[in-house]
Amino acid sequence: MNEQTSLKPERSRLAKWSRRGFIGAGVLAGGGLLIGVGVRPGNPVGKLGPIVAGGEGESLVNSWVKIDSDNIVTAIVPHCEMGQGAHSVLGQMLADELDAAWDKVRVMQAPADGNYVVTDTARMFVAPFTLNAADWIEPTWNGLFTQIGKLADAMITGGSSSIRTTGQHQMRIAGAAARQMLVGAAADAWGVPASEITTADSTLFHKASGKSAPYAEFASAAAEQPMPQTPKLKDVSEYRLMGKSKARTDIPAKVDGSAKFGIDAEPDVEALAYAAVCRPPVPGTTVTSMDSTQAQKMPGVLQILNMGDHVAVVAESYWQAEQALGTVRAEWTGSESPIKTTADQFAAFAKALAEAGDNGGTEAAGKGDAAAAFAASARTLEAEYKVPFLAHAPMEPINCTASFKDGKCEIWTSTQVPLMARRAAAGAIGVDVDDVIVHHPMLGGAFGRRLESEYVTMAARIAKATKYPVKMIWSREEDTQKSIYRNAELCRFKVGLDKDGSLVSYSSAFTQRNDPPQACVPAGYDIPNLSVRVAEAPLHLPFAAWRSVDHSQHGFFIESMIDEAAHAAGKDPLEYRIAMLSNAPRHKAVLEKLRQASAWDTPAGEGKGRGVAMVESFGTIVGQVAEVDMTGGKPRVTKVWAVADPGYVMNPDGFRNQIEGGIIFGLTAALYGELDLQDGAVVQSNFHDYRMMRMDEAPDIEVALINSGPVPVGGAGEPGLPPAAPALTNAIFAATGKRLRELPIAKQFA
Repeated sequence: MNEQTSLKPERSRLAKWSRRGFIGAGVLAGGGLLIGVGVRPGNPVGKLGPIVAGGEGESLVNSWVKIDSDNIVTAIVPHCEMGQGAHSVLGQMLADELDAAWDKVRVMQAPADGNYVVTDTARMFVAPFTLNAADWIEPTWNGLFTQIGKLADAMITGGSSSIRTTGQHQMRIAGAAARQMLVGAAADAWGVPASEITTADSTLFHKASGKSAPYAEFASAAAEQPMPQTPKLKDVSEYRLMGKSKARTDIPAKVDGSAKFGIDAEPDVEALAYAAVCRPPVPGTTVTSMDSTQAQKMPGVLQILNMGDHVAVVAESYWQAEQALGTVRAEWTGSESPIKTTADQFAAFAKALAEAGDNGGTEAAGKGDAAAAFAASARTLEAEYKVPFLAHAPMEPINCTASFKDGKCEIWTSTQVPLMARRAAAGAIGVDVDDVIVHHPMLGGAFGRRLESEYVTMAARIAKATKYPVKMIWSREEDTQKSIYRNAELCRFKVGLDKDGSLVSYSSAFTQRNDPPQACVPAGYDIPNLSVRVAEAPLHLPFAAWRSVDHSQHGFFIESMIDEAAHAAGKDPLEYRIAMLSNAPRHKAVLEKLRQASAWDTPAGEGKGRGVAMVESFGTIVGQVAEVDMTGGKPRVTKVWAVADPGYVMNPDGFRNQIEGGIIFGLTAALYGELDLQDGAVVQSNFHDYRMMRMDEAPDIEVALINSGPVPVGGAGEPGLPPAAPALTNAIFAATGKRLRELPIAKQFA
């Protein structure tokens, strides 16, 4: 047996950036690097070939494209597949520009070795795209520096960024470049002008001579061609695959069970051990002592460790480790946080907002003169909204397998940030980053949870301490009660209406601002006077990005308050919104289509109500109408209509799937999602008291799409969520006259 207390790992050198460092890194935000490794000057296939194209008959044309002797084209993508279908769509975009036959296209995830950094994705996190990027939205310098510091390890899956960054700026360009290189190689071999060669279905044609050849015949020679930096991309009218609902490449393996996730890791090691862990129940505390007497006697137990910030039991099986862990009695340091209960947390929020008053705090957005407009308003409304802490609850439990031997560490884990995980692990165990190898298979869900790497560092530390290759798995209780969360929030509004009921002044104040910085601003609406402020307050539980991040709170806040204003003005809520969109034609078109799709102007029926909401997030505008049946005394969502405009939809079926998933995720949180605090610890522990929406509760969903233009391309994974909660609560108001300003909903009808 072994008991060990781990020293706190040294802070990463990327954790803090100076202004000089930021300026020095400016090269990351300009020039060829934004296009990606595959299309920067030169063609690094000599270096990358042995890594990603070492199979027999495989040729790497450029960094993102390999072709084998059977004429199979493989798109090498730098993002994780976590159920969103991004791998397939990225392959689809590359294949279309390459003129590849879709049935001969495969997708391979790029290795996490630093060769496939996609800085354009990171830039999206630094300065998130918005259709209404007004000059009165200002992110903080500190937040900007923090995000820029991540660029060096920018291999990120999140923020609905895969298609709109890597797809548009890497995959399409790489595909078009590879096609041009193949044409050049064939032209040289056939002795004909490149302009006379055409391509289709992974084949080169020269009509005049009657010659043709599969891409495979010229793949090796193509790699020797000059790398075009600005290949001509297709016009929408030339798309063959983009914009079509092509079948996802990851589905067959998931159906037949051959798909591998992090928890399926089977490293080629002797005697794989399993670890169960217990972290402190209250954030910020550490182990003071532990009694493992009983655990040491239990079958299969190999080692028991006091790691300072957690206790770990290592055994021959996970079940043995988990059972033994349950007998370990650990004592923890006292918490310095004054917040012990949920009421304490909201009291801290309320105190910060009260101290800020009408003008205090930090301005997040400003326009016109809100104070003067309030003074001149015919009517003012004030309201307070609040939402609770939420867990991510991905289907695949948090897990990481780590092996440490001869000063090197190998890791298998489900992560959205493999390079950041690699660096974090290296720092935690005191080795060079090049001595850490990260394998990142498919993810069984994440929703932002796997953007964090603390579970990776835990596994690496346990493996180093025990000398065993270890598969660490968190129980569902461990992840629910001792994890990283979507923050709770309190928001106070004041809005002013003129004599006609028009919204002329708008003020909001809240306490937590994360990402994206513009989420707190009502997008699209023409409100002449606006003041949005942040009054910072302490947050008891640690924060991690949650699906749609700040839009998940502010979508509910803003669209509920707009609805309140509409009803106070005696106006139809949908028409009231449309009237404020004269300068936002895309937003207006979404609501007009939504009006038609939902038959908004027809009565909902006795005991029923319809509510509308619209939120722009991650480059996509989504409007939703929810229909609720209150005849049973409790809300039952019967139907949701959604209209989405991302600019251009690359795969309509996949896009609809993501919007549908976002709606279910959002309705689940709106109805049931809540984590309570007691004595500083989370009360809920598993799905019996942290409920999910069940199949028999799920509404019918209809999703209509608008292709308003080929550029920009918006996201799909996040934008379906934010309108769901306000559409539902607005529907409940329409049916009952009861305005819900707090989530979750179900407990208010218990």
